[in-house]
Amino acid sequence: MTDAEPDRETTVGELSEGQILRGILDRLPPSSAPVGPGDDAAVLAVPDGRVVASTDTLVHGPDFRLAWSSPFDLGFKAAAVNLADVAAMGARPIALLVALAMPDTTPLAFVRGFADGLAAACAELAPDCAVEGGDLTVSDTLTIAVTALGSLDGRAPVRRSGARVGDGVYVIGELGEAARGLDVLFERFVDTDGAPVALTDEARAALDPADAKALSSQLAPRPPLDEALRAAASGATAMMDVSDGLALDATRLADASGVTIAIDSSALGDDPARALGGGEDHGFLVTFPPDAETLGRRIGSVQQRGAAAIEVDGAAWTGRAGWDPYRDWDAGRG
Repeated sequence: MTDAEPDRETTVGELSEGQILRGILDRLPPSSAPVGPGDDAAVLAVPDGRVVASTDTLVHGPDFRLAWSSPFDLGFKAAAVNLADVAAMGARPIALLVALAMPDTTPLAFVRGFADGLAAACAELAPDCAVEGGDLTVSDTLTIAVTALGSLDGRAPVRRSGARVGDGVYVIGELGEAARGLDVLFERFVDTDGAPVALTDEARAALDPADAKALSSQLAPRPPLDEALRAAASGATAMMDVSDGLALDATRLADASGVTIAIDSSALGDDPARALGGGEDHGFLVTFPPDAETLGRRIGSVQQRGAAAIEVDGAAWTGRAGWDPYRDWDAGRG
């Protein structure tokens, strides 16, 4: 299938599943797996013998808006957020399985752009990883479900439950940037009723550099996967992807480990509240023992379990805890 056949106006409803699939596979690099896309299932070579697996779903509405996200950005983000979950376990990403449920009015050009974003994310963030299969179906709501698989390469998995009293608490990556990007979208790219309006290339070019950077962090995050794997190799005792906000994710790590995470707000940058309560940063929260070679920046310490799972500047955190779709999703916002 060439870019001109069928043309860019063709929708997926006019094509067979096989034609749509060819439109995707044509955009992806060749598989290096023993059995890649095309059979009922892929066959992967995993030298370690253990597979780390994670799944994440992006739904139009609570997770993204087509007015704001290009097909390429959606593909990139769908890959990146799943790759981060695998790397947070100390595993090297090796494969993605992608399920795409979309309205039959979806242009084929969207599918191709989405596939380009998947391929670009793998090439940039995890060169050993490729899309090895998935599923296509029709739905009134555009939904993207990605399963990421990884190899531990002989290491033990780094879990949330390993933090020990006396460990240092570190963050690899940036905090609050994605939340600032979301604020830019809801403040500048909605109509009077709060519905999203198109984010054009011209509008993005007109943003000041700081807002443009924040917007990119929201729409196409680039988690520092290499640093996460180095942290695992350096003896990290616990690690997790910071996807729902530092305060909420630190609470999860503290509860899993039976400790209190004490955070110093002065280490969180110019906007500690956004760093603590925002989401979708897709950096890594890591604890290291005192004698380890550390990565990232230190933001606190692991203490004996107290009354609160996390403390900020010596007091229990009572501000926004992070993103919870059941609490925070508001269909009225567009």
